[in-house]
Amino acid sequence: MSVHLPRWVWIGAVALACVAGMVNAVGFLGFERLAVSHLTGTTTQLGTALADGDWRGVRHLWAVLIAFSLGAMLSGLIIQDSTLRLGRRYGVVLALESALLLAAIPLFFRQQLNGALLAAVACGLQNAMVTTYSGAVVRTTHLSGMFTDLGIGLGHLLRGLPLPMRRLTLSGLIISGFLVGGILGTWGYRALGYYALAIPAALTGSTGIGYVIYRHHALRRLGQPGGPSDGSAAPERRPPPEE
Repeated sequence: MSVHLPRWVWIGAVALACVAGMVNAVGFLGFERLAVSHLTGTTTQLGTALADGDWRGVRHLWAVLIAFSLGAMLSGLIIQDSTLRLGRRYGVVLALESALLLAAIPLFFRQQLNGALLAAVACGLQNAMVTTYSGAVVRTTHLSGMFTDLGIGLGHLLRGLPLPMRRLTLSGLIISGFLVGGILGTWGYRALGYYALAIPAALTGSTGIGYVIYRHHALRRLGQPGGPSDGSAAPERRPPPEE
């Protein structure tokens, strides 16, 4: 499958993968040692806890699964459809993610599970937003799909088949972004403790505000100073493609 997304989507996807890597590193290094950016390992841990009769672990792991899903649900409520266009409320989602990460910091310091749950909500919110606007091509909070795409590309290369270079490049960039985020999150946690979450919060918050400003000026250029009341650009006056 070819990837035809605007340049700003590529940049945003890599930046958000870095954010997810930071958040996940802090969550994993924290007092509960929970992965909050993806659910595969968490579901495996849940199965193990059920088999062992560890009911405290079952409660905590179920809570993380529900929190991530709740974040995805909130994203669906806010963005509403899968059309990638200027009027979608991506800035609102990013600002909400930033607020959730900031709210998680004092809860983490008090060693309350709610800190990890708010971080999981933030990750679910982010992943659903990116999944929605990329048509399920891009994931930023976990890497299974990205590594799968790279493996498929290598198989094609060995068979002498054409390579989907754009998709492979995007996968490589997202993997690199998540890895860098994990490194930064670890350094940040060791230096600042849970205050390290303020770094991804600042990144998502500033990106959300920047998007709102960009959207406002773009709509003004189109002669729509306020935009439609539902936050969507009018279909007949969409901005030209950016790529």
